[in-house]
Amino acid sequence: MERLLAPVVSLAIAAILLVAATGTAIAEPPEREAASTNRYGIAAGGLETVADDVAPRETFADLLLDRGVSYSRIVALAEETRGTFDVRDIRAGRSYRVYMNPWTKRAEYLVYRPNAVEYVVFNVRRPDASYVGERPVEVQWRTARGTIERSLYETMVAAGAHPGLVLRLSEVFAWQIDFFRLRKGDRFRIVYEERTVDGRRISPGEIIAAAVTHRGETYYGFRFDEGTGTAEFFDRNGNSLRRALLKAPLQFSRISSRFTNRRMHPVLKEYRPHRGTDYAAPRGTPVRSVGDGEVLHASYKGPNGHYVKIRHNGTYTTGYLHLSGYADGIRPGARVSQGDVIGYVGSTGRSTGPHLDYRLWKHGTAVDPYRIEMPPSHPVQPQHRAAFERVVRDLMQYLRSPALLAGLKRPTSAS
Repeated sequence: MERLLAPVVSLAIAAILLVAATGTAIAEPPEREAASTNRYGIAAGGLETVADDVAPRETFADLLLDRGVSYSRIVALAEETRGTFDVRDIRAGRSYRVYMNPWTKRAEYLVYRPNAVEYVVFNVRRPDASYVGERPVEVQWRTARGTIERSLYETMVAAGAHPGLVLRLSEVFAWQIDFFRLRKGDRFRIVYEERTVDGRRISPGEIIAAAVTHRGETYYGFRFDEGTGTAEFFDRNGNSLRRALLKAPLQFSRISSRFTNRRMHPVLKEYRPHRGTDYAAPRGTPVRSVGDGEVLHASYKGPNGHYVKIRHNGTYTTGYLHLSGYADGIRPGARVSQGDVIGYVGSTGRSTGPHLDYRLWKHGTAVDPYRIEMPPSHPVQPQHRAAFERVVRDLMQYLRSPALLAGLKRPTSAS
């Protein structure tokens, strides 16, 4: 064995001397394992590698038991990493790599990737040396544009953009546009952060600027930080896109029944006023509060079923009917923030199927949420107005001429 190891040791010493003399590491060909494992901080030269995806119902112990690791050592690894990563969070379909000692046929390291950016290195021989790391993410500004034919999702994908931008865009204009009601011919243009890891595109970063033409009217949104460390979206005139209340309590659904003074009741089979807006959605869909406020009711109430009522201010109150249940902490007196999940779509009370009956009261009178204009939040402060106007001027160029963004990496004009 000593004779076999001697050449390996000699080569290792020679490599160390060469690095010390030149000040640079020897570049390995990209297909060799030694180069690919450096990204995880593992000295894996001479180790065999097994790369795979976690199978359904496979556990952390399953990944190591058949690779020479005792159950007691697996428990020690789980305990050492509990503070940074819980091994019970390992999910089917996620990738992992096991580095094996070719002589002992025993795993030395396990690398698990919970997502495209993070990775967990389990050091089998020294569990206390296990750690969580992140791959570097490259961010580059890109543009996408399209005209809707069937759906925003299909149009976004056809434009070559990440489908995750559909949700991001709906959040930018949550107070101006009901994205359930987009129709054929509506258009969008966006500047966004494309994120890549090792050259592969992952979930997108922030939307930087956007323009959506809906029913003949164009809405603009520009991301701008007034020095608070938290960027918000403003229109071309510097008015905040945030409103006192969201346009809808569900992110994606369809309106099955609108606010009306005369509707055939689906259960009672007689004409009655319907002072709410019904959204058809699968049971269990999260329901969010449309604004900051205090929970007044969170209980079962006859025909309303499981029901939440929230007072937002001295003017507006909202109600959410027929829920299947409540989110944690939702009880009378609790404070909620805009966008917080308060419950889940159900069919309790007088209901024929899963849906949300959403109610809005203004000064105690039921009103149609699609027929009232909510006041905006604060505009850009005067001391930041000049900087904001420069940002808008630059971003408008990118919205109009996507070619201007070619090769531009993460500009900082809109921080």
